[in-house]
Amino acid sequence: MLRYRIISAIIGVPLISLVTWLGPIWFGLFILFIVLVGTLEFYKLTISPSILTGDNSVSRSLTCLCLAWSALVALGALISWCTAIDFLLATMTFAVLISLIWTIFQNPQEKAFHKWVWLLAGVVYVGWMLGYWVNLYTLEAGRDWVYLALFTTFANDTGAFFGGRKWGKHQMAPAISPGKTWEGALSGLLSAVFVAVIVTFILGFIDALPAQYWQIILIGCLISIFAQFGDLVESLLKRNVGVKDSGNILPGHGGILDRFDSLIFVGPVVYYYVLWVI
Repeated sequence: MLRYRIISAIIGVPLISLVTWLGPIWFGLFILFIVLVGTLEFYKLTISPSILTGDNSVSRSLTCLCLAWSALVALGALISWCTAIDFLLATMTFAVLISLIWTIFQNPQEKAFHKWVWLLAGVVYVGWMLGYWVNLYTLEAGRDWVYLALFTTFANDTGAFFGGRKWGKHQMAPAISPGKTWEGALSGLLSAVFVAVIVTFILGFIDALPAQYWQIILIGCLISIFAQFGDLVESLLKRNVGVKDSGNILPGHGGILDRFDSLIFVGPVVYYYVLWVI
C-alpha cells in the first residue's frame, strides 16, 4: 500500500503542479474532474452504490442534474470572473427549484425528500467547498496562493501519515479514525509550517506573495488544523455508512474523497484568510 501511495504521489504532484501553472482554465478543469468524481462517490456512499445504474430513470436523471449542479457551483467563480455575471447565485436558485420539482416524480415518494437532502449535501460538501479553490485562483497572486495551499496540505498529510506510523501512541479520535494520533497530527502541523515557509521562499524568486512570514506561519498552522478536520469528517462519513474507502480510483489512497478530503476544508479557509488578513 505504501508503494502505491508513493507512486501516486510521484505521478500526481507534478501533474497537479502543471495544471495549476497552465492557468485558471486548466486548473478549473482539474477541479471540475475532482468535483464530479468526488460528488459521485459521495452519492454512492450515502444513497446507493448503483445510483446511476438502477432501474429508476427519474432517479438517474435527478442524480445527473445534481452532478451538473455540483460542477457549476464549483466553477461559478471562474464563470463569473470571465463573464462579470453573478452566475453562482443564479445557479443555486434555479437548481434548487428544478431539483425540488423533480422530486415530485420520484418513486418511492416516501423517500424522495430524504434522497434530495443527500443530493443537496453532495453539492454543498463537494462542489461548493472545492469551488473555493477556483475562487482562490482568481484572486491577486491567486496561482501562488494555490501552490502554497496545495503543497502545505500535502505536506501536512504526508507528515501526519509518517509521523503517526513512527511515533503515534495516543489516539486522537478513536471512535472515528483509530489510526490517527496526536503525534501524527503534530508531525503534520510541523511539516505544514515548514513547507509553507519553503514554498513562500521559492515563490519569492518568481512572484513574491504579498504576505509577511509570520502570516505564512499562521496560515500553515490553519491549513494543518483544517486539513485534519476535513480528513476526520470524511472518516466519520465512511464510518457512518460502513465502508473503508470512498472508491478505488487512486491506488494506495482509495477514492477521490479519500485523497482530497483535506482540501475540501482548506480551500475556504485560505480564501478568506487572504481576503481578510493579507
